[in-house]
Amino acid sequence: MQITKDTVVTISYQVADAQGKLLEASPEPMAYLHGGYGNTFEKIEAALEGQQAGFATTVVLEPSDAFGERDESLVQTISKADFPPGVKVGGTLRGVADDGGERIFTVVKIKGPQVILDGNHPHAGKTLRFSLKVEGVQAASAEEVAHGHAHGAHGHHH
Repeated sequence: MQITKDTVVTISYQVADAQGKLLEASPEPMAYLHGGYGNTFEKIEAALEGQQAGFATTVVLEPSDAFGERDESLVQTISKADFPPGVKVGGTLRGVADDGGERIFTVVKIKGPQVILDGNHPHAGKTLRFSLKVEGVQAASAEEVAHGHAHGAHGHHH
């Protein structure tokens, strides 16, 4: 079966940076509803359109195609006293950005009484190479199409 609008596509993927260093790999295949529902990057959908199970490709995404450029205004310094005890580098917490939108902030550094948080996605500003393999293609159910996402998928990797 070919990948077209309203098919559920199961892919396994690896993400590397422009230098080829592995950043992320799917622990298990991920299913998404194909057809412009915003469930994966547009460039990835374009690369997979019309293909079938067994197809493998590498898609290079510029920052603007993926997680955007880094925004240095999202780097914030906060007093350690404001944190629950046990805060450590690499920890994440939900915060609200200046625009009122919710963001995930990552603790990037702890300097004495100060904690430095970064609200950028870890892959922001990076050119990413997605190595994709199509594991399966099936027609979406009417319910999946109505909801705009594949059921039984374990969330997004965005």
